[in-house]
Amino acid sequence: MDALRKQLVEALKGGDAHTDFDSAVAGFPVQRAGEKPAGAPHTAWQLLEHMRITQWDILEFSRNPKHVSPDWPEGYWPPTESPPEKVSWGKSVRAFRADLKAMQKLVADPARDLFAPIPHGEGQTLLREALLLADHNSYHLGQLVMLRRLLGVWHSA
Repeated sequence: MDALRKQLVEALKGGDAHTDFDSAVAGFPVQRAGEKPAGAPHTAWQLLEHMRITQWDILEFSRNPKHVSPDWPEGYWPPTESPPEKVSWGKSVRAFRADLKAMQKLVADPARDLFAPIPHGEGQTLLREALLLADHNSYHLGQLVMLRRLLGVWHSA
């Protein structure tokens, strides 16, 4: 894999100067996913789902010419502050991981031109979409860590 592809995959994974997804969600007490501490704009559930939905949208836009993005902004956020079912948190975490791996695979594919405009887009490239996703995930993972600190459920090394 060429150097740029390797660096993009690493940026999508997280780590280095940013936390990675698995570290940010590890051991999160799901029963507290709907809590919003004073001054916090979102709950952990809202952040997780927003990240999952946005990542799915970027992935599908990048690979599927028939993809239709959700309405902005309401389609990118869950309708509830708390997970609707006990299993919802785990399902969302698994879907996030699967889509992240799919985006990494797409970026790592040497048959994909990182610089070519996506045919069904408006000038976007796979490079731009990968950078957008890495940036978006990093931003919201930072929010999730801060939220965990406010809730008193962050156990850093």
